[in-house]
Amino acid sequence: MAIETYHIPVMLDECIEALDIKADGIYVDLTMGGGGHTREILNHLGTEGHLYSLDQDPDAVANSPKDDRHTFVASNFRFVRGALRHRGVEGVDGILADLGVSSHHFDAKHRGFSFRGEAPLDMRMNTRAGRTAADIVNTYTNDALSRIFAEYGELETTWKIANCIERARNISPIVTTADLVEAVKPCTPPKDEAKFLTKLFQALRIELNGEMEALKMALEQSLKLLKPGGRLVIMSYHSLEDRLVKNFMRSGNTEGRIEKDFFGRATTPFKVITRKAIVPTEEEVARNPRSRSAKLRVAQKLNTEE
Repeated sequence: MAIETYHIPVMLDECIEALDIKADGIYVDLTMGGGGHTREILNHLGTEGHLYSLDQDPDAVANSPKDDRHTFVASNFRFVRGALRHRGVEGVDGILADLGVSSHHFDAKHRGFSFRGEAPLDMRMNTRAGRTAADIVNTYTNDALSRIFAEYGELETTWKIANCIERARNISPIVTTADLVEAVKPCTPPKDEAKFLTKLFQALRIELNGEMEALKMALEQSLKLLKPGGRLVIMSYHSLEDRLVKNFMRSGNTEGRIEKDFFGRATTPFKVITRKAIVPTEEEVARNPRSRSAKLRVAQKLNTEE
């Protein structure tokens, strides 16, 4: 697999600038994917610096740079703190996460991430995991399906969608992406078919891979891993992720709950660098349309002992 076709790194220059890389620092790329951000971070490190890159997808290991300053960790980023402590690392100078699904996943039709064409309804980020998206659509209750389509897909009248799936699976199991598209056809708006199916498939992918819970865990661990002055750089692609990231950087928790000290003054472990999210330039969106929904947020850990 050619590295350049795996994933085009989004807002590469902006991410590197946001990390404010020190030559001898320790950094973490939570989502290595095609390795574009990973390689650029290495380009800014000196001989004493080190980078740890994580990815749960077995396909990603082929993109791991062969560099003494780099360590690839085959793991979901929800386990980042344990993975680094296992390697003797207690604190880092910067953490980067690109939460987008790699172009590779959409283009590898057999992975079942895309509604275009026909493939097994899989959607597993970690192909070693057991349950697939087909298991969800064939076993979840009507209420459970309705909930995930509303919560993770932000779709309307989700009970109708769940009813369509239930009727279809009662006739025959839904096992391919085409089966699912056909099952929901009665409730698919003709003028917004692509947008509707994108949100539907997104909801199933998020549920199957536990993406929201993994993000919450990774954010909480990042606070413990970052040294004072360390940068947290997160790029998200839909409002659910962006809301969690924004809340966390503002308050230190994913609920956005502002803590106060004895004197009633608001306390936070971060200084927010990006009051407004950074978005791709028009030129980048023209080159890489999949970057159009990206939002980049940056925060710096404060020295709470000062």
